[in-house]
Amino acid sequence: MWIALSTIVSYLIGSISFSYLITKKIKKIDIRKTGSGNAGATNTLRVLGTGPAIGVLLLDVLKGVVSILIAQALGLPEWAVALSGLASIIGHDFPIYYGFKGGKGVATTLGVFFMIMPLYALIAGVITLLIIFATRFVSLGSLFFLLAVPVLGWIFHHYSAGALVVTFLITILAFYQHRANINRLIHGKENKLGQKKVQA
Repeated sequence: MWIALSTIVSYLIGSISFSYLITKKIKKIDIRKTGSGNAGATNTLRVLGTGPAIGVLLLDVLKGVVSILIAQALGLPEWAVALSGLASIIGHDFPIYYGFKGGKGVATTLGVFFMIMPLYALIAGVITLLIIFATRFVSLGSLFFLLAVPVLGWIFHHYSAGALVVTFLITILAFYQHRANINRLIHGKENKLGQKKVQA
């Protein structure tokens, strides 16, 4: 019962789209219909600028953090804690409040991974920043982070099999959400950070 409760609450928290709400408040537009069409921090940066983007990033990370804290407070097993994190990411990607059209879940995943695999998330996060700085491809750095964290957890065997399965499911979902970015990266058409936005 507690696992189900934690999972449902985490999904509902994840479904709060701060990029949508903040863009609606400031510009009176739907962020999903401008810029890249993604309801997340990177598109908020393109549409609104640095300040709002940082706010969205932190709030989206917080959704993942809160979902893990709730599961941990309920004393759930490691795999169920990770499952609550996955639920919050699914909420961000497919929010019930906004017609199930959300973002790609990177910031929320960041919060989840830092809560359940802090050391590996820190290592991957530093390398991710270097990749983004060197290439200016946010998507490339994000994809590296999303894959590196569970792989490191698997290699060093510090987590239960159930928790690792859930973290790899998170990565699979994230790669699915980034399928268009992956295609553009392969064909050299992906937008770089600071580049003029392409309309969705």
